[in-house]
Amino acid sequence: MFVQRKLAVLSAAFGLLALAGCDGGGGGGSSSGGSAGGVVTAPSPTPTPVVFTDGDAARLAKQASFGPTPDLVARIKSLGAIAWVDEQLAASSSTYADLAAEVRRDFCANGDTVCSRAHFSRTPVAMRFYANAVAGSDQLRQRTAFALGQMVVASEAEVNSTAGIAAFNQIFLANAFGNYRDILQQVTMLGYMGDYLDMADSNKSGPSENYARELLQLFSMGPDALNMDGSLKRDGAGAAIPNYTTDDIKGVAKALTGWTYARVGGAAITDGNARDYSRPMIQVANRYDSTQKNFLGTSVSAGASQDASVAAVVDAAFNNPSTAPFVARHMIVHLVTANPSPAYVARVAAVFADNGAGTRGDMKAVVRAILLDSEARSAPTATSGKLKEPVLLMTGLARAIGFATDGYVFVTRDSALGQPVFRAPSVFNFYPDDFPLPGSTTLKSPASKLLNTSNVLRWHNFVYDWTVSGDATRSEYALDSGLPMSSLTQPLWAPWEAMGTDLDAMVARIDLTLFANTLSQAQKDKLKAAATPITNGDATIQARRRAQMMLYVAASSPMFLVDR
Repeated sequence: MFVQRKLAVLSAAFGLLALAGCDGGGGGGSSSGGSAGGVVTAPSPTPTPVVFTDGDAARLAKQASFGPTPDLVARIKSLGAIAWVDEQLAASSSTYADLAAEVRRDFCANGDTVCSRAHFSRTPVAMRFYANAVAGSDQLRQRTAFALGQMVVASEAEVNSTAGIAAFNQIFLANAFGNYRDILQQVTMLGYMGDYLDMADSNKSGPSENYARELLQLFSMGPDALNMDGSLKRDGAGAAIPNYTTDDIKGVAKALTGWTYARVGGAAITDGNARDYSRPMIQVANRYDSTQKNFLGTSVSAGASQDASVAAVVDAAFNNPSTAPFVARHMIVHLVTANPSPAYVARVAAVFADNGAGTRGDMKAVVRAILLDSEARSAPTATSGKLKEPVLLMTGLARAIGFATDGYVFVTRDSALGQPVFRAPSVFNFYPDDFPLPGSTTLKSPASKLLNTSNVLRWHNFVYDWTVSGDATRSEYALDSGLPMSSLTQPLWAPWEAMGTDLDAMVARIDLTLFANTLSQAQKDKLKAAATPITNGDATIQARRRAQMMLYVAASSPMFLVDR
């Protein structure tokens, strides 16, 4: 109720800001793409270089990081879009590999919740995810891995192995700028995915079709044949053309039989408590269907090895013509805009199909093409951009404020906000890429799937808690004594306090990190009007309280919740 009363008090200032935000304010210019250092460039025209502004740099940071910070914007501005993207494509500092050490399922004593949380939950991996997202230097690698993990999905909701979650998501981190075929191969063979979609222990006597179906439908080509621009191919009657048949799924399922989990400590494969979800699966020859298999225009001869059968499946999925536009569109949607033009999708899909040096599936070239494309770097239009999902709402706000964190406070928050990282409700992720924008018959807004009356209030109250009520003494920031890997969270208010009575300086930082310098003067004035009545005999407290109020009004506005 206290929060709701506060919302009522601030409704006038917030409403004016939101109303003004519908038409946007000022903005930066555009920047260019191109090639540098021998890296293959996107086959697309790039805008004529004008002046690469702070606003341009902040907009790129919104697309390629977990949120702009003053230092990040300054770095992008100093290098320019091309050089900064290339710098990020070479960066690699985040990892989950040290968390990918499996233990037996009976490792923890009954009732030992500390042990269970450390080994049989998403918590340690999600903490690492958030800590790296807030402070890690390889921001683009992490954002790319996050996007890949929302297309190729496995979840703690079904398999609660910390080591398995770490190993699964390490595949995306390690291969974010590698080759998409390697991602498909490694995901297919990992024990964690083997349990999640039932490929593990799939027997020739009754092959499981779960992984076979999702590999084709969600992880590679999609259900229907696509043109390179992502539009549906149609037959003479105008109907969509299926990419595969029931027989194709059955053939793939047969080819993927005969695998089981590696075991912790070399235990027998009959030991269910020793399943190792963090390692590739191992062969069980007498469960493998060694007969001839036919699928997707591919034939695997009778007597072919299990490895050869898996390779044939992965190759068929990877090389399908629809895989390039399917993957390209997903990555554009998660990094840049929910409504890319067909031409944008086609340009990126062309890079997936051939990076210019004859290589298919080069994710470094794909990500570079996405971010340096003219559609990403030109000034935003009325239909460009996308709604922030809860994870990006949390990290974007934390990075704008300045946080030092072990990540735990984010893990305690994300479920209530509708997006517990690494715990998607199903293989279809938290939301589909083509979820329609409410009220529109043409536009998409994927993250809007998570918005309902309850969640809107939760999102809003979350912003209030971490701004107006976000002093370092806040109880949720404290060390959790029941979590040995915890090292607490602290908002870094000192830089804001140092601004003293300089409200213009505070507004400038908010404008840059939250809005990419798009606020109009009227909107800036409204922010200052929300803060000016706040006074305190302690100048430090007064400065902090004023900054917190302006951050609350700004971060709860539609202009912050929609990245353009």
